[in-house]
Order: sequence, then structure tokens, then C-alpha cells
Amino acid sequence: MATPPARTVLVTGCSSGIGLAVAVLLARDPRRRYLVLATMRDLSRRGALEAAAGATLGDTLQILPLDVTSDASVAECLAQVPGGRVDVVVNNAGVGLVGPLESASGPQVQRVFDTNVFGVLRLARALLPQMKGRRSGHIVVVSSVMGLQGVVFNDVYSASKFAVEGLCESLAVQLLQFNVFYLGGIFWGFFGLPLTCPPPQAIVDVINSPRPKFRTPTNPLYSPLLALRFADPRGDLGVRTFRRLLFDLGPVFSLSLGLLRCLTCRCCRRRVTPV
Repeated sequence: MATPPARTVLVTGCSSGIGLAVAVLLARDPRRRYLVLATMRDLSRRGALEAAAGATLGDTLQILPLDVTSDASVAECLAQVPGGRVDVVVNNAGVGLVGPLESASGPQVQRVFDTNVFGVLRLARALLPQMKGRRSGHIVVVSSVMGLQGVVFNDVYSASKFAVEGLCESLAVQLLQFNVFYLGGIFWGFFGLPLTCPPPQAIVDVINSPRPKFRTPTNPLYSPLLALRFADPRGDLGVRTFRRLLFDLGPVFSLSLGLLRCLTCRCCRRRVTPV
């Protein structure tokens, strides 16, 4: 049986963190199922990726410049794609902004939305026509639980992630008839909670699935927070409970998080040997 051609996977924000890890993990696939286009805005920061890529660099992994805040950069990047075909997009590029809302400048807020929201939009607009035409494709968005539950002093970042979640939900419904999967919510950790599945592996699992789930939370400990949000249609229960946890019961909240970290830490689990 002939080996199927490698799927072209474009990953944004690969200079560090999750993007770098995903790109390298895919490029090292022993079955060579992927051609990874690892992109970043500033190629002067490619050193860490090149070191991690090792022998895959120039083989199953290529590095391309891409600034998701620029229409021209998106067009130039896609013009360099071998054969012009992109099978999978991993939208990982993103920026945060922490602090009271009134301390944020207009340009700072604009930068968050231009990267986190319009960056995702630019790639979708550019690639959806070809994915619809061949009736296949995966578009994955690395999101945050802050796209479903606002967190204090992360107002702008949360707003950008809420916008992305709305975009993903709307497009997911429309694109199923084209066998294109628009996937929102590879949720990664906050408050220092441990992850049940590291985001890079979770992303690879989603890419490999012929019928992936719309959301992939990497930590079930988020569930109580999200349940509060949807338990009361008016939203009052979630807002008041979250406020009380943070401001009235701060020490108890911190202690509870510490206990959760301890209970879910792998180093504390005993290995059981069958008799």
C-alpha cells in the first residue's frame, strides 16, 4: 500500500512555548506523516526552535516568517507553502495583558485583539476556500479557560478569548458540511494547576482524530468554575462566587488550590504493582 502524502501543518508562534513544542513533536513523528511549517514573527528568535528541531530542520520542519497581525505577511507566508496546500493550522500565536483595565493603553489593547482575534481571522479567511474546496482540513485554536470564564485583571485578554470562542462556535457549525473541523479551546492551565494532558500532545491528538471534539480541556479541575457560569442563566451565581473566593476567602482559595496541586501531582502518586 502506498504511503499517503504528508499533511502540511502550519503552526503560529513557534519561537517558544507550546508552538515550539507542537512543531517539534509533529516533525519528529516516526511515521513522517507531517510537513511542519513552523512560523514566527521575528526570525532572530529562531535559535531555540532550531536547537530543538535537530535533524528534522530542513526535512520535516521548515521555518517561515509570519506576523499574524499583517495581511501582507500572511499572504507572503502562504505563498512559500510547498504546493500551496495547508491541511492543518494551529493558531498558537497570542499575547496577554494583565492589570486594571484603566491602566491599559489603546495601543496595548489593540495589540492583544490584533494578535489573538484578528490573527486567527486572517488565517481562516486565507485558508478556508482551499479547505472547503477539497472538503478536508483542521483549524485548531489554542485558547484559554478565560475564553469561557473571565478572570480578574485579565479583562482585555479574556475579552479577546471570548471573541475567539464565539468565532469558533459559529464557524464549527458551518464547516462540518465541508468536513472541515474548526476547533476552539485547547485549554491550558492557570492558577498553577497541573495539566492532565500537556497541550502539545493534546493538539497532536486532535490533529490525528478524524472526528475531533470541538473543545479539548486539558484540566478537568476547570469544570466546577465553568459549571457555576452555566448553572445560573443570569450569571449572578458565578460572578458572586468567584468574587467571594478571590477577595473574601483568599487564603482558603489559595489553600484549596495548593491541595488540588498536591492531589494531582504525579510525583505523589504511588506506583501499584499487580500481585
